[in-house]
Amino acid sequence: MKYSPLTFLAAATLAAISLGVAPTPEVAANDQSSRSPVIVELFTSEGCSSCPPADALLAALENQQPVAGAEIIALEEHVDYWNHDGWIDPFSSVQWTERQQAYADSRTTGSIYTPQIVVNGRTGFVGSHELEARQAIAASLSQLQTEISLTSVKSTKRDREQFSVSVGKLAAAAASDTPEVWLAITEKGLHSSVSAGENAGHNLYHASIVRLLRKLGAADKNNAPAFTAQPELKLDSSWKRPNLRAIAFVQEKRTHHILAAASAAL
Repeated sequence: MKYSPLTFLAAATLAAISLGVAPTPEVAANDQSSRSPVIVELFTSEGCSSCPPADALLAALENQQPVAGAEIIALEEHVDYWNHDGWIDPFSSVQWTERQQAYADSRTTGSIYTPQIVVNGRTGFVGSHELEARQAIAASLSQLQTEISLTSVKSTKRDREQFSVSVGKLAAAAASDTPEVWLAITEKGLHSSVSAGENAGHNLYHASIVRLLRKLGAADKNNAPAFTAQPELKLDSSWKRPNLRAIAFVQEKRTHHILAAASAAL
């Protein structure tokens, strides 16, 4: 007897249920309720010809969430040291260059490069290496043990957004370090038609680009909650609100290890 594809699929599904077959890894990877946050930062530039593959990789990791158990939170940060040869990256900032340099200094390497991925503020490698990225994300699942909550609160001012941030009892915090609480705003859907430099003539598409990063204060290692605040941020009118997302995270000042993270749509 011949079965149509739909009939065969239904029969196979019923059989799996009746036999108690465990879900495949692909199904498990899409289970949002059991995911652990992992911060994946990419230091990149539109002036760098080796960066577009890394941008595409970060976007795929963010959109597809392919690592079982991981909630991949993407932070794409455009450095400014590639702003030469006639092209100024419109998303670049010295702030991201300084952040990347701080990572390099904490590891005594001293040198920075693009593209570079840093996972949970701990592991760094070439940003276009997909297998290494997946392995680093999978290995990071148990690192963020501190509870943190982030909610968006409607502000009375049109150009502002208010948030409620709360950090629980700090876990795995170094006794000799200072855990700092940060709040970032990212925007998806951004792209550029590059007319000069190493990527001249190409349309470049990006993952969630960091638009704003602000330190909220230091968390108290001896209290629970360790930190609470209701910051209000001014949003640029050119940012598309439906594409914006807020990310709160706790990061040690000296080691730059990230201890907790949470994200929320505006």
